Amino acid sequence: MSVDLITREIVQHALAAAGDEMAVALYRTAYSTIVRDCLDYSTSLTNAEGEMIAQGVTIPFHLGAVPSAMETLFKKFGDDINPGDVFILNDPFDGGMHIPDIFIVQPIFWEDRRVAFAVSTAHHLDLGGRLPGSSACDNTEIFQDGFRMPWLKLYREGVADEAIFTLLRANVRLPHLTLGDIYAQLAACHIGERAIHDLIRRYGVETFITCANDSIAYTERLLRAEIASWKDGSSSFTDYMDNDGLGGGPVKIHVTITKKGDGLTADFTGSSPQIRGAMNSTLSFTASVVAMCVRAVAQQDIPNTAGMFKPLTIIAPPGTVVNCVMPAASSMRGVTGFRVGDTVFGALSGLLPDRVLAAGEGGNTLVIIGGQRADESRYIFYELMAGTWGARPDRDGNDGLCNPGNVAANIPIEQAETEYPVRVERYGYVPDTGGAGKYRGGLAIEREWRLLHGEAHLAIRSDRREYAPYGLFGGKSGRGTINILKHEDGDEVLPTMISTSIKAGELIYHRLAGGGGFGDPFARATELVARDCKNGKISMDAARREYGVVVNEKTFEVDEAATAHARGNPPGAS
Repeated sequence: MSVDLITREIVQHALAAAGDEMAVALYRTAYSTIVRDCLDYSTSLTNAEGEMIAQGVTIPFHLGAVPSAMETLFKKFGDDINPGDVFILNDPFDGGMHIPDIFIVQPIFWEDRRVAFAVSTAHHLDLGGRLPGSSACDNTEIFQDGFRMPWLKLYREGVADEAIFTLLRANVRLPHLTLGDIYAQLAACHIGERAIHDLIRRYGVETFITCANDSIAYTERLLRAEIASWKDGSSSFTDYMDNDGLGGGPVKIHVTITKKGDGLTADFTGSSPQIRGAMNSTLSFTASVVAMCVRAVAQQDIPNTAGMFKPLTIIAPPGTVVNCVMPAASSMRGVTGFRVGDTVFGALSGLLPDRVLAAGEGGNTLVIIGGQRADESRYIFYELMAGTWGARPDRDGNDGLCNPGNVAANIPIEQAETEYPVRVERYGYVPDTGGAGKYRGGLAIEREWRLLHGEAHLAIRSDRREYAPYGLFGGKSGRGTINILKHEDGDEVLPTMISTSIKAGELIYHRLAGGGGFGDPFARATELVARDCKNGKISMDAARREYGVVVNEKTFEVDEAATAHARGNPPGAS
């Protein structure tokens, strides 16, 4: 049917608002810190065929996971989708992403006609497996990652399947938190259903269905027009993860981006075979990252719908680290997604040099401490450290802002110390860590945690020590990451990815990497260098060494003559 443009626009924005309302509901009702404080979740709506029509402003990396998950849902259940049904999934090899991410999908009906689906995805604090938190870089097969659920009916025509809830309670370390977050996901889906019903009551079911489907076509048209405005050509880039989670490595990510007409192909042929450790990525997750990168460099405001993927072709050979096959472990695959993002951005810089930022910190660091409190109750402390951006073509990188691929947050210190036997003893920026350039990379973040009671398991997922965040077009790399476990008898430098233990009184120090710089450092305005010195972001020595700028230690004014000499163009030189 024909719908006027104003109604289409109103419905499209109403759907986007509904996705955000779902996200707020999940945030406000979640139990665990990983969802409630770190914000590791997403919400979305699809049409009756499972094509995404809206996503809440949550994690961009989840963007491409919904289409893949819905495709496998239809393959398994076909027409056996009824009012009151609710589906659950976390199996990476049945449409999911990794074991900790649970999908909850609720079909939405209007007068016995299926009109949409509400979807919520959340990273759960624990789903069993080998180690607390169900995430460890040194897992070697999916069976160590945790409790694995292919698509199942959690509710059948409104009646809960208590067997699934019983199995979950028996297989997770903190069932009240896991089930609490599942109920929060169910609440978010209920909010989505309510929003869809409100729209149908206002505009009618046919108008709603037409507008929802048109939003997908509209997104495709916008993105194709955007891509068509770029110059045809190909660009390749290679980046690395430091190791495979078990001390082997490095792990190669290679991509060739080819733009032709109004389509774009991302070919990951040449990337490392799937690895022994738990950083293997599913194809759906890799596709999500590519879509996020393309959307980030687009100048159009592209809606979050399935139309985003129609102009994109993803080539990722099965059995590689970017398209793993059974029985690969994948619980820590987030770091691979961040590196895929850096690699795709690197390739896009060859096509769109004025739109792509240098590499950021390398992705959120994950620190998991699991043990028992003094009262013998179990706890799992999950810290998802957000970091910094690389420099951009026209300005410095952001300091202390989460990687563009995520919308995570650091747990507030007061929250961490109230709920867990830890004390945060250091938290802040680290001078001289952003890569030098005409525009400087963002500063690294550092944080320290001291364990106050007992002995606990410690898992760390970090990266970018051996392969620091790259700079672009003459910009220098950011300073690499570091992990230090401080014992009574001295300091131990830990690998970037490790599973170990920590005792009461010991302290773990982590510094994220700094962002890469953009452009020639000697082209940086001298007053900006002086301002950075005054603000403590770079030292006087770094100003001279990296930028050729001499700054007075007392007044923070630039010594023009000394600077001209340091930069190789003293007065009178030709």
